[in-house]
Amino acid sequence: MKSKIIALTVFMSAFFSSCNTVDDLLTFTISNNTSIKIQSTSPINLPSEIITPEVTTNSSAEFENNKTKASLVKDVKIKSLKLSITDPSDKTFTFLKSVHLYISTANSEEIELAYADNINVSSNSIDLICTDKRLDEYIKADSYKIRTKVTLKETLTQDVTVKAEMKFKVTADPF
Repeated sequence: MKSKIIALTVFMSAFFSSCNTVDDLLTFTISNNTSIKIQSTSPINLPSEIITPEVTTNSSAEFENNKTKASLVKDVKIKSLKLSITDPSDKTFTFLKSVHLYISTANSEEIELAYADNINVSSNSIDLICTDKRLDEYIKADSYKIRTKVTLKETLTQDVTVKAEMKFKVTADPF
């Protein structure tokens, strides 16, 4: 009886660790970037919305490079979203109180992607807190829209251009 319990324990350990190994082999990252322009005319302490141009996904090519296809993708989540000021180059995020980014497609409703509240940094880059929502239908689409809601805590004397670097974790089925 004791040997059966040991054998069952070894089998279950091997089974669960092999499932994790298979998932690791079928997991990869897709990166996309977009640019956000915060107008100098944005009001202080009031949220203002910024719509970015549609982001064209390179998903089909990424799926192919990782030896899978859209129909086999079973889970996509945002892994990281980093904002970096590109213009003016000497500007820092001290002017920003909060930022929320939302994602949508023509066929999908808008959901929150990432955010940061009570921002208190004096650097030109910031990592946002990512939501844990499933993004399969957004990343499988040919393009998606990013809407940004910012609240400023100080007046901007000139427009600020921010680059949003998004990394998505993709897991696919083997067949």
